[in-house]
Amino acid sequence: MTRRQLLTVVVAVVMAPVLHAETWPEWRGPLGTGVSSEIGLPTEWSRDQNVAWKAPLGGLGVSSPIVWGERVFVTYQIGAGALRPGNHPTLVQGRDPVAAGEHPLGGKRAAGPDAKIAFAVASFGRTDGKRLWEYRLDAEGALPPVHEKRNLASSSPVTDGEQVYAWFNNGQLAALDMNGKPAWTRHLGREYAAFNLDWGASSSPALYRDRLILVCFHNAASYLLALDKRTGKDLWRIEREKGLKSYSTPLVVEGPQGPEVVVNTSEGVDAYDPATGKLLWRFAEANRFPIPMPVYQDGVLYLTRGYRSSPYLALRVGGRGDVSKTHVVWRVDTGGPYVSSLVQYQGLLYMANEGGIVMCIDAKSGERVWQERMNGIFTASPVAADGKIYLLSETGETVVLRAGRRPQVLARNDLGEQLIASPAISGGLLFIRGDQHLFAIRGAGK
Repeated sequence: MTRRQLLTVVVAVVMAPVLHAETWPEWRGPLGTGVSSEIGLPTEWSRDQNVAWKAPLGGLGVSSPIVWGERVFVTYQIGAGALRPGNHPTLVQGRDPVAAGEHPLGGKRAAGPDAKIAFAVASFGRTDGKRLWEYRLDAEGALPPVHEKRNLASSSPVTDGEQVYAWFNNGQLAALDMNGKPAWTRHLGREYAAFNLDWGASSSPALYRDRLILVCFHNAASYLLALDKRTGKDLWRIEREKGLKSYSTPLVVEGPQGPEVVVNTSEGVDAYDPATGKLLWRFAEANRFPIPMPVYQDGVLYLTRGYRSSPYLALRVGGRGDVSKTHVVWRVDTGGPYVSSLVQYQGLLYMANEGGIVMCIDAKSGERVWQERMNGIFTASPVAADGKIYLLSETGETVVLRAGRRPQVLARNDLGEQLIASPAISGGLLFIRGDQHLFAIRGAGK
């Protein structure tokens, strides 16, 4: 049994009398796969139909909501920061004009950054959307510019049910108890090196046993860091070569020779020992902008590498050293998403890109089962549950597909707000974060 599976079992046993719901403690769910075991989930909704509640957010961000018990947590930035030079309201640097309906984060952005910026973590009631608390901390030091569809609240929080860990993309980090009281804070951008990744940092923290694992692969410095989750003190810090980059979130898996921290990087796919930070193995393959996070099933990692028309592949875990020639199960040279991660569900892989193309791939062989244009802008990562695949589009629509070997759209549901963050699932509800609101969507008749 893997560490994530054990966590899910423990959560189910301990919390079942009061919850009767699966937790969603990180941005890709209880097992880090984007898959939920819940049933009876919503298929159709609109701005005024099957919305259990709608809560206003106090700021902007693209971090995904997480859920533990009766609480939903989300982070945001209060105040507008600087955009990276070269951004334009209708152009993204190095790309063709954006698709119709695509807009900067929050709509029209201010001409210049606000004088004062703060970061926030907020907790909402899972069933009624009531805001329970909000913790704020002032942004400190020089703030890096970001892509127009992001800000410094791009990393999703993570929780172990005792504390919530929120990381902001200038390096500020806060651990809060479940009532919003700070246990400790740090500012890695000041302590070690500026967070100055090209389009702005976006990696989310990962929890493994007693430690919080952070990928800090940036232009100024590249290092992997493990902190004691109770105190925030360093357990180990591994320097990597300057210029090694990653926008991706680490994934901890149980390999055949023990646990591994897997990271999608600009030089390949790396695996580290979570106890020491030692580099265990590497699949070597250069890529300019490694964004997607791997998913793991039965000893195999499935991932896209990021950047335009990304390669996608299946890779066995385990081993030592360079595994480029020995651990590839299958690999396809092109066609994967730039930003969003994929989801593996019932033996099939689903992926969607910012051009509106959705593909279904056989997980064992890598062969394409089907490909369809769905007329969306998919930067959020898909989630799967209850025989359905949920694809959130920047246009405000969620496309709901029937899982399977034939493409079938069950519904297209418009909430009227740009959707960039990935959704969460808990207690029969689908939690969706828009530019202005956090939505809880229920099934019909609930």
